[in-house]
Formats: sequence, C-alpha cells, structure tokens
Amino acid sequence: MNPEEEKRATPSSSPVFVHNPHLDVMKDDVLYHFALGTATHNLPAMFGDVKFVCVGGSPWRMKSFTEYIAAEIRMEDPESEYPNICAGTDRYAMYKVGPVLSVSHGMGIPSIAIMLHELIKLLHHAHCEDVTIVRIGTSGGIGLEPGTVVVTKKSMDATFLPKFEQVILGKTVERNTDLDQCLAEELLQCSKELNQFETVIGNTMCTLDFYEGQARLDGAFCSYTEKDKQDYLKKASEAGICNIEMESSVFAAMCKLSGLRAAVVCVTLLDRLKGDQMNGSHEVLQSYQLRPQILVGNYIKKLLKAKAGRSCNSATV
Repeated sequence: MNPEEEKRATPSSSPVFVHNPHLDVMKDDVLYHFALGTATHNLPAMFGDVKFVCVGGSPWRMKSFTEYIAAEIRMEDPESEYPNICAGTDRYAMYKVGPVLSVSHGMGIPSIAIMLHELIKLLHHAHCEDVTIVRIGTSGGIGLEPGTVVVTKKSMDATFLPKFEQVILGKTVERNTDLDQCLAEELLQCSKELNQFETVIGNTMCTLDFYEGQARLDGAFCSYTEKDKQDYLKKASEAGICNIEMESSVFAAMCKLSGLRAAVVCVTLLDRLKGDQMNGSHEVLQSYQLRPQILVGNYIKKLLKAKAGRSCNSATV
C-alpha cells in the first residue's frame, strides 16, 4: 500500500459539513425521503461508524452491492437478509453492513440531489468522520469498448464545461465539480491489481436528459441528423470526455461542499459513436454492471485490511 492509501486507512478527524445556519435552530430534523429523523432515530448509534458510502441508481443494484461487500469484508454472513433501512418510504433504499452504507438515488440530477441533501445531513447528525463516497453506475461510452469502467476525472456539463449550475431564488448559482484526484488514481491502481477488466480515468459528461440531451436519435423527438450527433460526440471526445451519464455534476458539487472525499465509477454499456440502443444480451449487460461493484468493493476491502493490520501492529507494541 502506498503512503497515500496508508493515510486514508488511518483514522482522521475530517467531519461532514453542512452549510445551513437554519439547521442549528431546528429542534428536530426530519429526513423525509429516508423516513428517518433526529427525534425518531438514534442516528449516531445507527450510522456513527460509517466510513464508506456507495450510491447508485437502482435499489436492486445497491442491495446487490451490500450482499457483495458483506462477502468481501466478511463482517456478516453474506447469506443474511439485509433489511432496507428506508422501508418506511418508497423513494430510496438504504442498506448497511459494517462501516459501509449503500443507498439508491434514482435517475437524474433532481433525484440524486434530494437524496444527497438528506444523506449529508444524516452523516453530519451521526457525527461521521473521514467518509469516502463513491457513485457506482452505468453510462454510455464515447470511443470505448462496452464494459470499460470509467473513473471520472472531471464532471462536465453538456457544453463541456466543468461546472454545475442551479437556479436559487431566481438566480443562477455555479458550483465547482472537482472530484478527489488521489482517490481516482487509487481506484485505477486497484483495478490494475485486479486485472479483470479495462479501467480508465477520463472526464464524464452529465446531462439533464437521456435522449436529446445525450444526442440520441431514438427518442420521441429529434431535430438533428446522424452527422450532427457524430460531430457533437467527437467534440465531446476532444474535450476528454469518455462517458455520459446524468448524476455526476451535482454529486461532485455537493460532495465537495460537504467535505466528502468523492469518486464516480461507471461502466460503459455501449459505444455511443456506434449506436444509441443497448443491444447486448441481458447476461452480458448484467455482468458489466457488476464491474463498478467489484472495483469499489475491492478498494474498500483493501483499505479495511490495511486499517486492521495497523491496529494489530499497534496492539502488539
């Protein structure tokens, strides 16, 4: 393990920040879309040990990740049933095994933004420290073989600029979309050690739409040609963009504001230069979707093993 990884495996005191003075004067905080709250749940007892958070679009995928990581870190019986902590709502699903929290976020910027507001507050109320958060998901690639895993360097908007814009009180607010580059490099190195599938670091384009916003030709509406599409995607490629998805910009912006060490790891299901629809078999696509889980799961296991080793060495001194 390199010095940077050792540092990350060593306990620190990096808290999760909230930037909202109104929270300080609230008697209770209801995390409505999680069906949790400070008055109804002991959040420090439930979540105070969380060091890793993995988020992804579908509840099924996040439960699958929980079962996978349980087997990898061997903290609980992998055959156990993992209850949905957010069973009181149908908006999101949440699972926990040891220090790993797994949360679904739905599809698109609005859905993940709502989830992140409540997740960040949950981690803050639980007094969590030194938390690493990773979005694992799927994407469309640009010039990459299907099944390639992309670790995001920068999240860019549909004009190829590394920013996230939001209208607040009628004014456009622009936020930075930087992600932790050391974490990205560590994930790339972990993939090299696994040597199971191709992994690259590159920019990711985050769009507001799956069809026209991503230059697809197969939506209900389309006002451009195949040549227009190809020209646009080639310009994206020239900007260093390797893949396209719909959550990374707000994810990067909100994690940076809260002091969370963050990464985006998405597998490509197709090369958008060659088509718009996913024609691979169900089995092949399912195997692709497991790749971000495998990479991030092994990264977490690696850090936990290093931390355990350091604890044992300290105990024998």
